[in-house]
Amino acid sequence: MTDPRGPLTPRGPVDSSRVPRFAGPATFARLPRLDEVERADVAVVGIPFDAGVSYRPGARFGATAVREASRLLRPYHPALDVSPFATQQVADAGDIACNPFDIDEAIETIQEAASSLQADGTRLVTLGGDHTVALPLLRAVAERHGPVAVLHFDAHLDTWDTYFGAEYTHGTPFRRAVEEGILDTSALSHVGTRGPLYGKQDLSEDEKLGFGIVTSADVYRRGADEVADQLRQRIGDRPLYVSIDIDCLDPAHAPGTGTPEAGGMTSRELLEILRGLAGCNLVGADVVEVAPAYDHAEITAVAASHVAYDLVSLLALEASG
Repeated sequence: MTDPRGPLTPRGPVDSSRVPRFAGPATFARLPRLDEVERADVAVVGIPFDAGVSYRPGARFGATAVREASRLLRPYHPALDVSPFATQQVADAGDIACNPFDIDEAIETIQEAASSLQADGTRLVTLGGDHTVALPLLRAVAERHGPVAVLHFDAHLDTWDTYFGAEYTHGTPFRRAVEEGILDTSALSHVGTRGPLYGKQDLSEDEKLGFGIVTSADVYRRGADEVADQLRQRIGDRPLYVSIDIDCLDPAHAPGTGTPEAGGMTSRELLEILRGLAGCNLVGADVVEVAPAYDHAEITAVAASHVAYDLVSLLALEASG
């Protein structure tokens, strides 16, 4: 794919043979900061916000934990046969600072910042933060691409209407997005859902919004390749946004999250499904709900860093294709 902005020689991560991985600034994958490069094809940005959680707080520290865990990432992805930092300029854009006490203001701030970062064609991989941040990110993406297909990895539907009368929480972003007309309702999917619901109407209301569901049990029974093929067929060539709540993984693979549910996917299954999306028209993504205070031995942060790396690699494949 030819970049209309002209050729660019990407600046990659710090050389680990010269600077030990445990030394130096903890940008994502030890990449340059956004202000250190001429421009970025992909920007990794953090959103330290968790005022929308309904149970355990702490995801405001998620982006920092994921960056720290990403120190061990390397520049070649053998499963996808791509060097994601050599074929495109990837940079760490730091964090979007937003009001931790006012959700409405925070959403506006996130949307404005995301729109500004994408103004020159840069695509974002966002590290949350709680899942509330998906709504302003989707608004920003839709400004450029129109209504987008959404692939939502999560233990939960996140299409509830309100919590305690609040319309904007980490359990409501996809209902609000459908109501605002920024999603392509012919290509919406949840993956990894499981656990108890408030009632059967949760499923019927979700279906009315246009979502299809692949449960974690479906992934286990059918396998990652078959699931990825089904998702690709549903998405087609539409612009795609991928939103990943780390609690789509089983607590054995992601204990550091706010609303854990038993019976989830393995990190291997999640990564293999993502790799099966190669060739899709990915326009943005987020990895959210990492709450490091509940993590053990960085299990969750390591998983999230590899998920973000795979998303960046998918964008590299698209750019080089």
